[in-house]
Amino acid sequence: MEKIPSFKVNHLTLLPGLYVSRKDNVNGTIVTTFDIRMTRPNYEPVMNTAEMHTIEHLGATFLRNHETYKDRVIYFGPMGCRTGFYLVLVGDYASADIVPLMTEMYTWMSEFEGDIPGACARDCGNYLDQNLNMAKYLSKKYLTQVLKNIGPERLVYPE
Repeated sequence: MEKIPSFKVNHLTLLPGLYVSRKDNVNGTIVTTFDIRMTRPNYEPVMNTAEMHTIEHLGATFLRNHETYKDRVIYFGPMGCRTGFYLVLVGDYASADIVPLMTEMYTWMSEFEGDIPGACARDCGNYLDQNLNMAKYLSKKYLTQVLKNIGPERLVYPE
């Protein structure tokens, strides 16, 4: 079998950032998949499932309620390697196009107070595996260290 494109990215030189992972044509409509890379692969510790689960709940809730983007969101969820998240949007986007959206989302998550949306037995299959404090910490870290002063080296995959 052929190696899929996401496995062709050099993870030894990949920095935390916001990358277009792929663009697909679905019945004449472009769908863009983003790689929201929160930790540096193979250099930093990966995120634990509890904080990733909380970021997933918060991020999905934020995006699916966003006035401008809610009808463009197909998916927001964790990468299996636990170094970041995928966001799939209907539309033809560059990474820089959604920096304001990601800045808004990560600000909201880093300041979130209250009950985690959907974190109860009725609404979630593993509701006890949550960590709001670490989710807020990691969201703030990504916001300040990546999104606030993002440059081209963190918006386009390295060669």
